[in-house]
Amino acid sequence: MMGLGRSLGRGLARPRFQGIRFRLGVAMAFALLPVIALSIVQMQTGFRKQAEDRAQSLQLAASRASLSAKARLDSTVVLLDALTPETLGPYCGPRLTALVQRLDGYIALYRMSATGEIVCSSRAPLTTTTSAAVRARAWFQRVRAGEHSVIARAASTRPADAPAVIVAVRAERPMGRFDGVMTASIPLESLQPDVADPALPDGAQAALTDAQGNILVSTDPAAFALKDGRLGGWIAQVRAESVGADLFQARTASGERRVFSAAALTGRDVYVVLSAPSPGLWSWAVLNPISNLLLPLGAWLTAFAAVMLVSERVVVRWLHYLERIAAIYAKGRFTIRPVQAVHAPTEIRVLAGTLDDLAETITTRDKALLDALTEKDALMREIHHRVKNNLQIISSLLSMQQRTLRDAPAKAAIGDTRQRIAALALIYRTLYQSADLRYADAQVFLSDLVGQLVASEALRGPLVTSSVQADSLIIDPDKLAPLALWLVEAVSNAQKHAFAGRGGRLQVRFTVQGETSVLEVEDDGPGTSDDQAQGVGRTLMGAFAKQLRGEAELVPAPDGGTIARMVFATPEAVAPADPADVIRAEAGT
Repeated sequence: MMGLGRSLGRGLARPRFQGIRFRLGVAMAFALLPVIALSIVQMQTGFRKQAEDRAQSLQLAASRASLSAKARLDSTVVLLDALTPETLGPYCGPRLTALVQRLDGYIALYRMSATGEIVCSSRAPLTTTTSAAVRARAWFQRVRAGEHSVIARAASTRPADAPAVIVAVRAERPMGRFDGVMTASIPLESLQPDVADPALPDGAQAALTDAQGNILVSTDPAAFALKDGRLGGWIAQVRAESVGADLFQARTASGERRVFSAAALTGRDVYVVLSAPSPGLWSWAVLNPISNLLLPLGAWLTAFAAVMLVSERVVVRWLHYLERIAAIYAKGRFTIRPVQAVHAPTEIRVLAGTLDDLAETITTRDKALLDALTEKDALMREIHHRVKNNLQIISSLLSMQQRTLRDAPAKAAIGDTRQRIAALALIYRTLYQSADLRYADAQVFLSDLVGQLVASEALRGPLVTSSVQADSLIIDPDKLAPLALWLVEAVSNAQKHAFAGRGGRLQVRFTVQGETSVLEVEDDGPGTSDDQAQGVGRTLMGAFAKQLRGEAELVPAPDGGTIARMVFATPEAVAPADPADVIRAEAGT
């Protein structure tokens, strides 16, 4: 066996070029060379260049698209600044009305006081527009707080009017005190960015938004309906960073991935946003399908097939073979050897040789362990047998001494001691007769002990019948001893007080109830007496119960008689799972 392990490892003297890593490295290097070259030279360079050009075009287009709308808003601010001093005379309304009629792209002009009252307008204001409502609007509060100009969406217009924005300019007195607001209402259509720019990508859409990202007007609302609603947050970031234009990518509600670019208008309250489909690898690859798609794909498939073939032939099949050998070893069968591994690569041969040496070592060790266990088992059985014999000798000596006594209490005391010694002797007999010396079944032991106790008194008085109902519980002898001694005291009390001179029926019940167990001894005698409740046996029963972390009590039986009951913590059940037990069991089979 050891020679086979050495022969499997002889491949170590061969060149290193036969190893697994070298073979896989050479195969992968040759197979992946076309993929690496084409990916670096064509795919990465070409795709990144196109993406950068597309992003730059979108940024420039956003800036250009904002110029016309920005100029319109800037001219409106200049107009309002010029009109502010002229709106305090008696003919303010007719002049503003005539001005709106001459100028294109204006819905109305208003002059408001510092309290929000409309003091002059190009048309009659709505009856619902009160000074309190005007003061509550955010744009009015911002102008009153000190901003020179504010742009916001019109909160309320007539049903016939188109959607519009309000341009508000602060009016001040000579000392800089707030003196009201001059506003102009501009239709959103006049600010709509143009998407006819030839530099824009195919499918580009344009929109106007406020500072919170709310769409004011757009060429296609679906292009700006984002799946995660991030447009407002992005606009806020652009506003906070004070940049002219910025880019980000997101998915629309329909799942389309698009690129967005924004440019701020006057006052940074209105933004021009352009949206275009996000460029993908496929959109770039279709420009030259042979060099950009087919060759890299063919090279990758070649590399993948080569790696899979080499891995299967050189590594995977040998690993599966060693896995089957290891599974056989896990079942305890070490006679099988990995002889086929002599044709495997160097590393696999070394591993197979190690498994072979391991199997040989385990076989030798198992034989030594089985011999030691057999010897130990024989010695332990001999010890238990001798202890049982010595206890029986002690019991016989006490029996001889008992027969010489004339004092009845002394004879009874020695008889009780003999029963206790006999119970301990039964424990050792149960152990050396069981399949495992370390454990005993409480069901079998209690049945034998009750039978022994009843039989020992069978020839000395009236007939006593017994029955045992016990659950099976495998426990160690340390817990079995106090259990047996408590049962001896309970049965002895019943024999002395319940069955003396009359016989009767004895019932023993042992029940395992989860974390607690109950041992009961019931007789059909006359009931509990004072001597029975306060004697030495009752004291010993309490002491044995405490050893088992339990309590003992004497209670009347439902049909007459007495029940001696002990409720204690269930001893931990033992399931022999030691590897030594498994080895011994397999050796026995």
